[in-house]
Amino acid sequence: AHVLYGFATREERELFLLLVTVPGIGGNTARMILSSLSPDELVAVITAGNEAALKAVKGIGLKTAQRIIVDLKDKVGAIGAVPASHLSQANAAGEAAEEAVTALTMLGFAAQPSRKAVSSIVAESPGLPVEAIIKQALKRL
Repeated sequence: AHVLYGFATREERELFLLLVTVPGIGGNTARMILSSLSPDELVAVITAGNEAALKAVKGIGLKTAQRIIVDLKDKVGAIGAVPASHLSQANAAGEAAEEAVTALTMLGFAAQPSRKAVSSIVAESPGLPVEAIIKQALKRL
């Protein structure tokens, strides 16, 4: 059977094609990764070697996260030549988002809705501190 995937941007499509070259990553897993992380975030996560951000994606364990980082670290540079300042901002935003999701799950909220709420909040206001992200997420959940 043929499966058709659609992408909002060319960068998303290129990242998808790179992800499916990693052993153990199929179309559905690549789609889950791109649903959880924006293309810019994914490039920043891979470039920075942030295993925790990849492990937060459903279906990605430590070994798979490490394999993605090792296999794609050199290849993602061609797609998203991201300035170092943007990398540190994206990494800080990713860490704040992860902290917020962890806090929400510790409070008893399900991980996936928490992750969605936090992702949309971070997309709207990227510079928010963790406390503000959690407050807004609590209002949305």
